[in-house]
Amino acid sequence: MGEIVRAALVQTRWTGDKQSMVETNVAWARHGAAQGARVACFQEIFSGPYFCQVQDAAHFALAEPVPGGPTVELMQGLARELGMVLVVPVFEEEQPGVYYNCAFVVDADGTYLGKYRKTHIPQVQGFFEKYYFRPGNLGYPVFQTAVGPIGVYICYDRHFPEGWRAL
Repeated sequence: MGEIVRAALVQTRWTGDKQSMVETNVAWARHGAAQGARVACFQEIFSGPYFCQVQDAAHFALAEPVPGGPTVELMQGLARELGMVLVVPVFEEEQPGVYYNCAFVVDADGTYLGKYRKTHIPQVQGFFEKYYFRPGNLGYPVFQTAVGPIGVYICYDRHFPEGWRAL
């Protein structure tokens, strides 16, 4: 039988601002590590509210570059400190006007391994995601991590089997 890898799956309620969301999620990652988790996965766009119920340009201010943004750098340090693999979903700005719903993966030594961009973007009442995000264009990468291979899927993608079959 293979090695058992404990994972911490973190989902929190909106605290009211990005900084406190990051702090809350970092605290939960630390808690998971203290309980033996070797990988932590955060909720979709973990540092903000799920804002896609409305179409409001103010939410574009939550986007950041991946890699090179402050959340990637913070999570690299956290992963290194905890010796934990992290899967971190954020609102990515690739360049001005080009945005993705993505999740990046950081290895247990703090190495940025890459990202997955959500492929299937809903546009129905209460899920106005096409207002904010382009469909992913990176395929379905599998990241070789300290705990083994990890593939990433984000929310609505689960309704479409081609990705999980590829993974």
